[in-house]
Amino acid sequence: MQLLRSLLFNIIMIATAVVAATIAVFTFPLPPLVRYSIVCRWGRLMTWLVARLCGIRYRVEGREHLPRKQTAILFSNHQSSWETLAFQQIFPPQVWVLKRELLWVPFFGWGLAMLEPIAINRGAGRNAVRQIVEQGRARLESGRWVVVFPEGTRVSPGHHKRFGVGGAVLAAETGHPVVPVAHNAGVFWPRRGFLKKPGVIRVVIGPTIHTHGKSAEEINREAEHWIRAAMDKIGREGDAS
Repeated sequence: MQLLRSLLFNIIMIATAVVAATIAVFTFPLPPLVRYSIVCRWGRLMTWLVARLCGIRYRVEGREHLPRKQTAILFSNHQSSWETLAFQQIFPPQVWVLKRELLWVPFFGWGLAMLEPIAINRGAGRNAVRQIVEQGRARLESGRWVVVFPEGTRVSPGHHKRFGVGGAVLAAETGHPVVPVAHNAGVFWPRRGFLKKPGVIRVVIGPTIHTHGKSAEEINREAEHWIRAAMDKIGREGDAS
């Protein structure tokens, strides 16, 4: 039964993505925040649908840590496609730092481009970091949060990769706070797995990391320490339940 539910969800997701992306292209003349409010409805629909069809729900802890009066930079682990959809509901209007190749994907990439992500060439080194800083500053000043997956790619539960420095440099140079987030979405929506497993994803929001006077290395180290510890705790509590 779960196999059939997963199959149906994937069919609907692909079919509706084509329609949503086509609609998204026509939002181009609108202001960015208005465009965002329209385009992100597909992500919200998919989050709702995967809960109804596949039983993947979520619980958010630590909402009280979210800054209320300014934009921020969100650092999160990256395990699946789920968080790229659900974060649009959980957090304020946002853009993501992502690899530019995603914008070349037919339909999906066209819709994604309407959200003005910071699309970088990951092999460009310092130029990629400079792009994150320049575009990230502009997005923050326009009223949108910047979402960074510091590991740079999806990583399966129980594994991790070294944090990249781009998001931390953006925080150090702009002084915007960093909000660390940990979750276990990959347990239920595997990185490369077709089958969706029912359960409750935990999204844990950590205390705001204030960045004034801190180096990029200090910011990265503090964020990585909190996220790793939170992920370990989520894993242990999941094993015990």
